[in-house]
Amino acid sequence: MKNNHKLGIVLSVVGIFTGLLLLWLLASTLMPTVYGKIADGRPDEANAVYISFAMLGWLGISASALWGAVLYGFINKQSWSWVWGTLAASLQLLAGFFPMIPPSSIGLPAPTIWVFLLALVLWFGMMLVGGASIKIIALTFVAGLAYVLTYMDGVANISKFQTTTYNDFWKGLYASVQMVLWFGAAAWLVFIPAVLKGKKWSVPLGIFAAMASMIGGFPLALINIYEVQRFSMFLPAPLIALALFIVLWLPGTRRLITEQAL
Repeated sequence: MKNNHKLGIVLSVVGIFTGLLLLWLLASTLMPTVYGKIADGRPDEANAVYISFAMLGWLGISASALWGAVLYGFINKQSWSWVWGTLAASLQLLAGFFPMIPPSSIGLPAPTIWVFLLALVLWFGMMLVGGASIKIIALTFVAGLAYVLTYMDGVANISKFQTTTYNDFWKGLYASVQMVLWFGAAAWLVFIPAVLKGKKWSVPLGIFAAMASMIGGFPLALINIYEVQRFSMFLPAPLIALALFIVLWLPGTRRLITEQAL
C-alpha cells in the first residue's frame, strides 16, 4: 500500500467531502444543542458549545481545503502528500468526535459520528499510503488521543469557570490554564506530522505538549475528583500526557523518530 497514489487520490476526495459533511452537520446541530443545554439548566455548557462548535467548524471545514492541496500532491506524486493528509484527518477527527458529546448528554442525535468514523479511516489510510511503521503509528495514535482529550479538558474549563461560585482560587485557576490546555492540544496536533517527517524538534515539541496537558489537566481533574468523589473524565488527558512525557525522554524514541526521516 506504500506510495499508492491512486488510493491517496480517492482518500483525498473523501476527505474533501468529509469537511463539507461536517459543515452541514454542525450547522444543523449547533442551535438545537444550545437550546437543549439551556432547557436542561446548563447555560454554562451552552456557552461552551457556542465556542467549541464554532472553533471545530473552522478547523474541520478548513481541512477540506487542505485535502484539496493533498489531492494535488497525490496527483503529482509528491512525497509530502500523506503527511499533510494525516494532518487534515487529525483536524477532522477532533471536529467529528467532540460535537458528539454535548447533544448525546441531553438525548439529542449526534450525527458527527460519521465525520469521526470517516476521519479515522482517512487517518489510518494515510499511514498505509505513507508506509509508516507500527511503532510510529502507535506513537502518533497515542499522541492523537492526548490531542483530542486535552482539547476537551480545555472546553471543560470554560464550563467550570462559569459554574464555580464557591471558590475564587479555583475560578482563577480555570481562567489561567484554559488556553494552556488548547496550546497543548495544538502542539500535539503539530507533533504528529513532525514525527512522520522525522523532525528532531518533534521531541522537544512533544515534551512541551505533554507539560501543557499536565499543567492544565491535573488540577482540573483533581478538583473534579474532590467535588464528585469519583473518577474524573478529565484525568485521562494528563495521564496519557505523562506517559508520553516519559516515552519522549527515552533514547529509543529519538532514534525511532530520526529513522523515520531516512
